[in-house]
Amino acid sequence: MIETVPASDFLKRLGIANPIIQGPMGGGPSTPELVAAVSTAGGLGSLGAAYLSPDQIVETIRRIRSLSSAPFQVNLFAGGWDANARGDSTAILEILREIHQELRLPAPEAPVGKPDPFPDQFAALLEARPAVFSFTFGIPRAEDLARLRERGIVILGTATTVAEAKLVADAGVDAIVAQGAESGAHRGTFAGPFDQSMVPTLELVRQIAGLVDLPVIAAGGLMDGRDIRAALEAGASAVALGTAFLVTPESGAPAAHKRAILDSTVDNTVVTSAFSGRPARGIPNTFVRRLAERPDAILPYPLQNALTRVMRGAAALQGRAEFLSLWAGQGLARARAMPAGDLVKKLLEEI
Repeated sequence: MIETVPASDFLKRLGIANPIIQGPMGGGPSTPELVAAVSTAGGLGSLGAAYLSPDQIVETIRRIRSLSSAPFQVNLFAGGWDANARGDSTAILEILREIHQELRLPAPEAPVGKPDPFPDQFAALLEARPAVFSFTFGIPRAEDLARLRERGIVILGTATTVAEAKLVADAGVDAIVAQGAESGAHRGTFAGPFDQSMVPTLELVRQIAGLVDLPVIAAGGLMDGRDIRAALEAGASAVALGTAFLVTPESGAPAAHKRAILDSTVDNTVVTSAFSGRPARGIPNTFVRRLAERPDAILPYPLQNALTRVMRGAAALQGRAEFLSLWAGQGLARARAMPAGDLVKKLLEEI
């Protein structure tokens, strides 16, 4: 193992030797193999569990532990869910009906609101007791955070603005994940308009580090050792990389998704609500452009997310990148296809 950065007290608390965290990518990319590989290499592997059932969370954590004895984190969406969300689905159903026909799928059906999955997922997480828990989209209840502390679980909270960082700090977390504007996938914004949360990563790190007396984890657009060094110099105690690990062989991202990132020669990512009803950064494709012309057709989260799930699943199986949510952060053109453990070592060499 290469160790080029002295382990701080914060890294020691996380139980890792190096300040590299694999971003928790929900929906399939953060496989047990990926999480275990990063943790074994001296970083912190992360399971994005927001779309897993309680039983799947327990089983996936069991699988990770069978592959590595090193600590890892589990991430959940702790907010943003509206079980009573409503919207006129006429327009989006019309758009999806044509796409479903092209993908040889049954006609789409209007989504029905469902209860927030967080309480049951959180109960499963407490039972499994990972070393680290992180959250985004909001803040868990005070009693939930207290139960984490009772079990000695390190708590990381996501903020996209200084105002959110203050709220997360006041909730009693152990560190703040500063999600900059460059970050791929969903924005974690919860305490203000999305368009006012697009603060560049390094600027956000400096602002938060100057405001709260807590370790800050930089996230957003970080792809190589030079980026990591800049984040550490800006005041970060560690960094989280998502897109960089998305293209590793251990990642569960669809092959078409990986190809779209590796084939990119420039940063052409956009922030879109097309797939889920919530702003997220990714590579623009046919579906994103189609919905950009019909923003009125997009239902609120989580209805839009539920409605497009069948399309996305079929597109992944059929290799149809034009209908996939191609989440990626800025800097994607510098992604490198190599095993996750090798990527950790490479990043440390570059630092």
